Amino acid sequence: MADDRTALIVDDHPLFCDALALTLRAVAGFGAVETVYRLDAALARLDAGPLPDVVVLDLDLPDVDGMGGLLRVRAATAAPVVVVSSLADDRVIAATLAAGAAGFVPKHAGREAFRAAFEAVARGQRYTPEGWQPPASARASSEAVARLAQLTRQQARILELICQGMLNKQIAHDLAIAETTVKAHVTAIMRKLGVQSRTQAVLIAQEARFASLAPSG
Repeated sequence: MADDRTALIVDDHPLFCDALALTLRAVAGFGAVETVYRLDAALARLDAGPLPDVVVLDLDLPDVDGMGGLLRVRAATAAPVVVVSSLADDRVIAATLAAGAAGFVPKHAGREAFRAAFEAVARGQRYTPEGWQPPASARASSEAVARLAQLTRQQARILELICQGMLNKQIAHDLAIAETTVKAHVTAIMRKLGVQSRTQAVLIAQEARFASLAPSG
């Protein structure tokens, strides 16, 4: 029987959203399930409140690249984030956990896997696919993602713009903030990432992106 828990699904495939919403109501007991199709819509919904009890996030969205969506959603809410993705490579799973996901469920998983995942999250436990083990090759990439997970939402957005080649003045204009504020954020970003330059920060971001997209072998 459905309870009063709420979920927000972020996925750009409407048919999958509908099917997943039905699954969450049927096997996980969620009373209300909302769906949005882009990261910017998800962040706007989280800003508007009230916050959902769980966010269910696809990694492959039209307006975000790699782990960026997960990192920005994690910075926007304290609610657990469960990644449901077709990118079910071992390194991807390791990277999502390093970024703070509460669990990872492959899109092709059956209903019982979804039931087990959300029961585990409700108990405060992390969920990974049955039999999954973190590959040794994922260590460096997971460390890069874990560093990025320390960034605030605004810092994650600024790093994303740095990766696009923008200068501080351009970032300030794009975000409608003072250039001195951008400089302060850049300094904080480099401190949290343990780097000495913007170039090194970009390399860490690229390593995290590689973790989310590259096959393990």
